[in-house]
Amino acid sequence: MSDTSDPTAVRPFTFDIPDSELDGLRDRILATRWPEEETVKDQSQGTPFATLRALAQYWASEYDWRKVEAKLKALPHFVTEIDGLDIHFIHVRSKHEDALPLLVTHGWPGSVIEQLKIIEPLADPTAHGGDASDAFHLVVPSMPGYGFSGKPSEPGWNPERMARAWGELMKRLGYTRYAAQGGDWGAIVTDIMGVQEPEGLIGIHTNMANAVPPAVMAAIEGGDPVPDDVSLSPEENEAVEQLRSAYADVPYAYQMGTAPQTLAGLVDSPVGLAAFMLDHDWQSLEMISRSFAGEPEGLTRDDVLDNITLFWLTKSAVSAARLYWETAQAGISFFGAKGVRLPVAASVFPTEMYRPPKSWAEKAYPNLIHYNRVPEGGHFAAWEQPGYFVDEVRTGLRPLRG
Repeated sequence: MSDTSDPTAVRPFTFDIPDSELDGLRDRILATRWPEEETVKDQSQGTPFATLRALAQYWASEYDWRKVEAKLKALPHFVTEIDGLDIHFIHVRSKHEDALPLLVTHGWPGSVIEQLKIIEPLADPTAHGGDASDAFHLVVPSMPGYGFSGKPSEPGWNPERMARAWGELMKRLGYTRYAAQGGDWGAIVTDIMGVQEPEGLIGIHTNMANAVPPAVMAAIEGGDPVPDDVSLSPEENEAVEQLRSAYADVPYAYQMGTAPQTLAGLVDSPVGLAAFMLDHDWQSLEMISRSFAGEPEGLTRDDVLDNITLFWLTKSAVSAARLYWETAQAGISFFGAKGVRLPVAASVFPTEMYRPPKSWAEKAYPNLIHYNRVPEGGHFAAWEQPGYFVDEVRTGLRPLRG
């Protein structure tokens, strides 16, 4: 990182991981104290023992962090202090001058590594099957507490504060007309940006629409039946069941939302960190388990370990977890409609935790400009199915180009 007397200046950012850090990681993996196998044949007790053993064996003996490090270092990285915290971001300007600036926010258990496969196709569409008119300038920040961004030392960095910071970031970069995109936490931050309407934001794309009606969301969060006066179509009823299943399948979210500091062991044990990060949702876990069993999947073994290794090297497991606590303190809903009035493009991937019906999306986003159900992919859409994701972003945001 270059020296400057003004911390709010946009400064080039560099990072170097010494061999000793990677050697220490390998030693810790090899010294893992293993539990016994689960007593069931499914994932109902969490990350399967066989998956974790296969991951650890590959991580210690074959995985090469330097490969993804080279991909990261090939991109332009910057840092700037916003609201007292250093924010790291990748900034790739398209060679096409009429490109639309696009801010892309990752989620948990993610990082900027989630976006590595989509940066070039979005920034240089003519080299990746698209037209110059579909080009984007990309801004991909690391959320506070994640990756190379600073770790908050005081409470308050919830999605609303983060959304304000992202608006300031785009202003600081000189963008007077831009769009925003997000999935998982990125979807929540992006929706809140849509509510805040920072100067220059003209619309958003989401691959996890925050579209659940208030009465339905209240019933699901309270474990209650949907009120009798709320009429639901078969598709909406299916979405309700998906949400109930999702809320029953996120023990990690309850832990991080109530006592993130208790997860200190994740900064001490790489295999413990991996076990915790893999158990996000049952469909993603099944996919990752198949990958480590040797089956070709949307995410490779290296994809999964690139992200986990970044968490390990930046010691960010607990600082990232606090986002759940911050959001709980602020009373912000994960899936509930936020009140966005700007133009919205929504893409629904078939193995996402819940699939919002178009009827809900139209009510949550009165200026819905695109809604599409994608044939393949899940929660980590940009990472798992970059081709479909890029097509959706290009198509969904095309109406915003002037």
